[in-house]
Amino acid sequence: MTYIENIFLCLALPLILSLFFMKGRVRRYALFLTVGMAVCLLSAYVSSFFMGQYGVDGTVAAIEITPVCEEVMKLLPLLFFYLIFEPEPKEMPAAAIAVGFATFENVCYLTENGAANFNFLLIRGISAGALHILCGVLSGFGVSHVFRCRWLAVTGTVGILGACIGFHAIYNLLITAEGAWKTAGYLFPSLLLLCLYAAKQLLPRQNISFE
Repeated sequence: MTYIENIFLCLALPLILSLFFMKGRVRRYALFLTVGMAVCLLSAYVSSFFMGQYGVDGTVAAIEITPVCEEVMKLLPLLFFYLIFEPEPKEMPAAAIAVGFATFENVCYLTENGAANFNFLLIRGISAGALHILCGVLSGFGVSHVFRCRWLAVTGTVGILGACIGFHAIYNLLITAEGAWKTAGYLFPSLLLLCLYAAKQLLPRQNISFE
């Protein structure tokens, strides 16, 4: 049995204690790294609740329920931070939340399934981590820009959320398949991240920030 609450406390407490000795962007990054792990913990509860409500198995839940729950939960702290503090796009903590989420998810996976298969765990760590960072970067970039136009705020946020849910569901669907489809699933998030990075490098004059 995996006690994810105990794992969370073990990882989060050192980060929380370190906040008293940090300042500036480093402190904000550590804070939202912890927030990302907390969001991962809460999304596990929410996903489990809906799995029980609808009586579905793990595969169906991974494709239809988990992407919605996880992306909604990751978006809520970003919306709260933006609406309260109105930061610049480069100050959005989307990447920190995504890294915290992916780290906690991988630690729980290792605890439950062991660490014997290094190759599989390396591939999964890179692909799942890339997926969460991809969705986090898209959420942070999108929220910081759609809220500049008030008429676009609600529909734009829903569209961003829908895109992240779609990417997450496609990834989960592909990695539950076999053969070439599973390989495509593992490569899918990293390729999209490379596209985002290329766009950032090619559009510096438009002052577009994906941070």
